[in-house]
Amino acid sequence: MKVGVLISGRGSNLKSLLDACATPDFPAQIVTVISNRPGAGGLDHARAAGVAAETIDHKDFNGREAFEAEVTKALEAAGVDLLCLAGFMRVVSAGFVRHWQGRMINIHPSLLPLFPGLDTHARALEAGVRLHGCSVHYVNEEVDGGPIIGQAAVPVLPGDDPAGLAARVLTAEHRLYPACLRLVAEGKVRCRDGRVAISADFDPSERLFSPPLED
Repeated sequence: MKVGVLISGRGSNLKSLLDACATPDFPAQIVTVISNRPGAGGLDHARAAGVAAETIDHKDFNGREAFEAEVTKALEAAGVDLLCLAGFMRVVSAGFVRHWQGRMINIHPSLLPLFPGLDTHARALEAGVRLHGCSVHYVNEEVDGGPIIGQAAVPVLPGDDPAGLAARVLTAEHRLYPACLRLVAEGKVRCRDGRVAISADFDPSERLFSPPLED
């Protein structure tokens, strides 16, 4: 499966996907990385891995639709089958979602449907939850509201601040996103009635990953 990745910043989740795709048995290949911000650190990760990387600056376009049309043109020129959002800090339009419907996934730093949007770690601490985490989901027209492919939970510890909690969640993100990409690329994920069904047998595990991950 040919994968395109959209980023806006340092690209730590992109790096986890690049590392996964570099393993011989991984069923997906990242063919292009696009940033909407010049100088995004993730572009360097892509180039170091030998993957085409470019900037399409949203500020150069008159409106969201014109920017997204150029992004889609670049993705389709690269033959992209599946689009991964990895720290892409732009809300995409309904038209963009419809064009990539069922072919676009995202990672979000909370256990959806809790805490969609921004500042998830501070909001989790304010709410007093004992578990926090991350979710990989298909993108639909509701921000962070698409069908969930997988989630990973981490404990909220005494004395946590947003930065410390964010670091713990990020470690989980770097394991969860490649695992979910593998499921999609292998055709083991299907959307049915707005929910995701995974056609795979997983070992029961006490680890707070769904699906569980191999060591």
